[in-house]
Amino acid sequence: MMILPQELIRIKRDGQALSENQIHNFVNGLVDGSFSDSQAGAMAMAIFQHGLSVEEKVTLTKAMMNSGDVLSWQGYDAPVVDKHSTGGVGDKVSFMLAAIVSACGAYVPMISGRGLGHTGGTSDKLESIAGFNVEPTISEFKRIVKDVGFAIISQTDNLAPADKRLYGIRDVTATVESIPLITASILSKKLAAGLDTLVMDVKVGNGAMMTSLADAKALADSISSVANGAGVKTQAIITDMNQVLGTSAGNAVEMYETAKYLTGKQREPRLHKVVKTLACAMLVSSGLANNDQDAHLKIDKVLHSGKAAEIFERMIAALGGPKNFVENPWGSMNKAEVIMEIKATQHGYLAQMNTRDVGMSVVGLGGGRTAPKQLVDHTVGFDRILPLGVLVNNGDVIARVHAKDESSALLASQQFKQAITYSEEAPELAPVIY
Repeated sequence: MMILPQELIRIKRDGQALSENQIHNFVNGLVDGSFSDSQAGAMAMAIFQHGLSVEEKVTLTKAMMNSGDVLSWQGYDAPVVDKHSTGGVGDKVSFMLAAIVSACGAYVPMISGRGLGHTGGTSDKLESIAGFNVEPTISEFKRIVKDVGFAIISQTDNLAPADKRLYGIRDVTATVESIPLITASILSKKLAAGLDTLVMDVKVGNGAMMTSLADAKALADSISSVANGAGVKTQAIITDMNQVLGTSAGNAVEMYETAKYLTGKQREPRLHKVVKTLACAMLVSSGLANNDQDAHLKIDKVLHSGKAAEIFERMIAALGGPKNFVENPWGSMNKAEVIMEIKATQHGYLAQMNTRDVGMSVVGLGGGRTAPKQLVDHTVGFDRILPLGVLVNNGDVIARVHAKDESSALLASQQFKQAITYSEEAPELAPVIY
């Protein structure tokens, strides 16, 4: 039965629970346009103010999931697993993780996002590679997942279209931070991918959407309870985002770091710990490993043998990139016009980093978007970033900036220096895994 939008808004505005039928009315209205932008914004604000029960969240998530295509992997002879991160700066975990987990026997159909605010987008990073197509047809996507073991693509228009519309409205109505709406948004897309198992990487810290541990725990609880309630085996792991993850932030520079990680030339310890922890959770929860110890042995084996690197290279080639990306990453990516060293301004320990500011500096260089349709400069960003806790002398190189010209390199270099705090004593660092 059709209910007037204003009546539905009134129910939630007054703090009452929405029935299954009422939630379906709202989601249908998002897709067919019978809910105007202003009405959808009012409903988002009512949900922001009053929240949703677990039952309401499960119903909303499932209705948004079913608003478009839902993929089926029937006949595939291994678990279908994925991970999702709430986003941060330098978060290139998806690339290593998908390659490792598929090398261990899973299918990993990863549907990724574009950069949002100060956080980088997995799809944007892949588009640094000449010829790489992040928007294949769904049948091509499924074929590559079957042949290679995994594929990473961008969200399609037919996947959770209700979320796509509501997401844009939330962005301009100050309702992005609503935990029920974040939960339904993330999970409607992930569940539409037809997964058996999901592992959530919930970032916390000054470079994350959730800056406090209490908020990160609330989001982790919300996502795991709703996803399990919707029938997908899910666990959430809270990881640190109080400094750039790995040694790079940007698009091409992160793809280069990924190649070095997979070949074993460079595995920054914090990044390696996050990758292994999430891979371990995915293997154990999907039944591909008996326990954590077994999972770690399997992970080490596919990294050491080069199998994970080989699978990653095959995925890049299957989606239009070169056949030898891991061996020669710069052969198919452009380098920045200007690469400039950033030097320490004093003697001391690198104590704190304003990670969000570093992410915004990458956006300022052209490596992210300030408007939805904006083109991204894949060449810009930072690399050779030293981790917190390192003792440096005045004039030591603490990072490099990649920029399109000297003036933007100087500005970004200044911004990076301002994002770093020094201390005389060795700082107490946040745990990598909470």
